[in-house]
Amino acid sequence: MQRIYTERAHLMCPNMCFGIVITIDAVFDMEKINKTVNDLSAAHPFLQAVLGQDETGYYYKNTDTIKVQILYVNEEVSGVDDPIIIREYNNLTKKEWDLRREGMLKVVALRNGDKTVFLFVFHHLLADGRGALGLTEEFAACYKSDIIPHYVKEQLISSKNDMPRNSVLPFVSKLLVKRANKQWKKENHTLSYDEYIDIANKYLDLDEIDRNIKIEMPDAYKEMVEACHKHRVSVNDYLMAQMYVNDKTDKIVIAYDLRGKISCYQTGALGNYSTAFSVVCKNKSDDIWEIAKEVHELINKRVSKPRDLYLVLQCYADLDGELLDASFVASRCGYHSKAAEFIGTMFFGFAESKGYSITNLGKLDSSNIEEAVFIPPASPAMKKTLGVVSVNGRMFVSSAVRE
Repeated sequence: MQRIYTERAHLMCPNMCFGIVITIDAVFDMEKINKTVNDLSAAHPFLQAVLGQDETGYYYKNTDTIKVQILYVNEEVSGVDDPIIIREYNNLTKKEWDLRREGMLKVVALRNGDKTVFLFVFHHLLADGRGALGLTEEFAACYKSDIIPHYVKEQLISSKNDMPRNSVLPFVSKLLVKRANKQWKKENHTLSYDEYIDIANKYLDLDEIDRNIKIEMPDAYKEMVEACHKHRVSVNDYLMAQMYVNDKTDKIVIAYDLRGKISCYQTGALGNYSTAFSVVCKNKSDDIWEIAKEVHELINKRVSKPRDLYLVLQCYADLDGELLDASFVASRCGYHSKAAEFIGTMFFGFAESKGYSITNLGKLDSSNIEEAVFIPPASPAMKKTLGVVSVNGRMFVSSAVRE
């Protein structure tokens, strides 16, 4: 049994779904789609799991049935940026999923001439962005090239022992968490999952998000990569510099993959093996490259210090799980808990949607996936979020913006 530990931050927070869209150069075949989902589910136990709860807390409850929902849309799309894709994504995420009964993945299949486009909608409890992209690669290899995925056991971060010893919370943060936990116990609250779903759906009814997809064509993408190489920065450094300048912000939250740093990760396993941190850059220059170089240095400095890199995961680990559950509804939706309101507001920024974020899944060269889009989760703390992935010489950028 795999218990929900650091993933608990995704349990009772709305808009914790995200999407991966892929085009496969193979004809639309319902029978083969069903078989591919079956093969994938046999390889990944979490695709047969629902949310379980006992006296200890929440866990991934494995069942004997496939929990992936497949939807066939009888419409032709022009590609991964067709408006129908965003329409279908919005339809599937406009209400909170009840994970006690539903699975954590929904797959939408659409025709694109003699090709097939798939929209995978993940709940964040199933995987992070990098894990989700890996799963779609396995799906594509199976669907197009008949490569059956290998079984892999999920082994999540399950205790503080899975993180470096020198990554514990700083003294002040630890003190604030300890005080909030103590106050939460005194308040004697319990937010049930049913209560959360009711509150979250009311929030989602009013939460308006404008989503768009932009494709950077090969020549423009090549020029960008060459310029980044010339200035010794990454494409993500450059994209962040653009956001600092164009959106007039001085703080951007980014995700960082920990798969190469934690021993519990099994290659190809589903689950969450990433952290996130904010990068504060107060450089007011209009020179994108000057800012990109500074961002590059800031990120390298942050990543080199385990205490900074694992800060948010250590925070999740030290917080009382039920307090973490209530942090969003208390800071945004009127749930009465001073402890949870403090954590949701001061630690996670849930009180207002004013943050900026970029998650870049990197570069993928694939013979099975022709093109792909990463539709990012739109945390309630964020005003603007970008999801980026580069596939076969093109860059695909998906934005989620709250006005």
